[in-house]
Amino acid sequence: MPKSKKRDYGLLPTEPPPRVSLFGWLRGRFFAGMFIALPVVVTFLILQFLISEIDKRVVPLLPAALKPETYLNYAVPGFGLIVLIVFLTVLGGIATNLIGRSVISLADRILTRVPFVRSVYSAFKQLVEVFASNNTEQFSECVLIEYPKKGTWCLGFVSSPAKGLLKTVLGPAFIGVFVPTTPNPTSGFLMYVESSEVVRLDMTVEEGAKMILSAGLVVPEHLPIKEGDAPSTQSTPSPDPESGA
Repeated sequence: MPKSKKRDYGLLPTEPPPRVSLFGWLRGRFFAGMFIALPVVVTFLILQFLISEIDKRVVPLLPAALKPETYLNYAVPGFGLIVLIVFLTVLGGIATNLIGRSVISLADRILTRVPFVRSVYSAFKQLVEVFASNNTEQFSECVLIEYPKKGTWCLGFVSSPAKGLLKTVLGPAFIGVFVPTTPNPTSGFLMYVESSEVVRLDMTVEEGAKMILSAGLVVPEHLPIKEGDAPSTQSTPSPDPESGA
């Protein structure tokens, strides 16, 4: 009597899964642990470097009576950082009163009149004011612009609408878009494009910055659109008033 053949309906695997060797298993676990520990180690090393550099520059400026080495047999790591924080806090408190504002205004007028110092001081002052400003319009949203050629899109941040001379020359429909470079978002290009030519993204500025820093490896999850909330991709023709429909 002939043996009946088993039918394969595609429910069972035709071939057994490949076996992973011990070396391959260990290698996979090693790289998994390395990817988990690497951000923590890099962050710790950067903080250690910054604290060490601040200590080297701040502690030597202190009198011997305020240095921990005078009373202890070793240096206290981070003591210079603590002194710097206290100094900046006191300086901020002095600058907010009437006398402090007068002194800062006098120093500002002096620095802006020195030929070479004026250009450097003014540039850094404007840069600090931009980062310290609480204006919500600065980098308000993430957008895509078609650059540098048709069919190629860049991620950018909306800075502000065209103002002043740019508004007069270009028109009120143009907006400023900062297109940062990867992986260093502190440099980039400032472009003025029409507001209707940009694609607005449901993404925060922080999420966009993470995407640029990671060269596109860290992308925010796209939440599924609920049924009934999906935007219509086809325009519904308006009824003809003469048809009587």
